[in-house]
Amino acid sequence: MAKYSEDSFRRNDDITIKQAVDKLLDVYRLRRKFEETSIVTAWPELIGNAIANRTQQIYIKEKKLFIRVESAGIKNELAMMRRQIIGRVNEYVGHVIVEEFIIL
Repeated sequence: MAKYSEDSFRRNDDITIKQAVDKLLDVYRLRRKFEETSIVTAWPELIGNAIANRTQQIYIKEKKLFIRVESAGIKNELAMMRRQIIGRVNEYVGHVIVEEFIIL
């Protein structure tokens, strides 16, 4: 029985699934929304479970990250960490997607 490598089945014009998804996001101009949604999904990983569990609402609009939390103590803590949070979020995506951090 002959052994085949993965590349022997690929034609020159074939692309990977990652490349296809990237192209789809670019063609339909969905990349920004996709990145914003991935930030909301990764919020516990970015900020920690203790604060994420007390976050009532999170969304991004016009390069501003809006957060609603239930406690004044957490609001104060988030306010002190404002620059770090913006840095973590932008680092997670790989480029600047958030310029302001607003606590509601």
